[in-house]
Amino acid sequence: MMKQILPLLILLLLTIHARGDVLLIERVAAKDQVNLPQKSTTMNQVRTAFGDPLMMSEPVGNPPITRWEYADFVVYFEHQHVITTVLKKSKTTESGPRPKQ
Repeated sequence: MMKQILPLLILLLLTIHARGDVLLIERVAAKDQVNLPQKSTTMNQVRTAFGDPLMMSEPVGNPPITRWEYADFVVYFEHQHVITTVLKKSKTTESGPRPKQ
């Protein structure tokens, strides 16, 4: 009996794992297609190109890291320069179907 269940269990796990990879690939591809602040861009350049952020955090830590939140993405700065930009999850990703466990 166990020999019959094991291949099905492995197939189920591989399917769940593959589904996660697809979602990750879709988000990376979406980030490449959206106009976002690039690494090393200054705060002034980001504000000129994207407008005022919806929310700005105070600098935290050493070196100081500041976060600016826009509708679709969040920009992280070290001192005055962008270190990374992160896309927010889309509504379909947040509320989309989840694999059964």
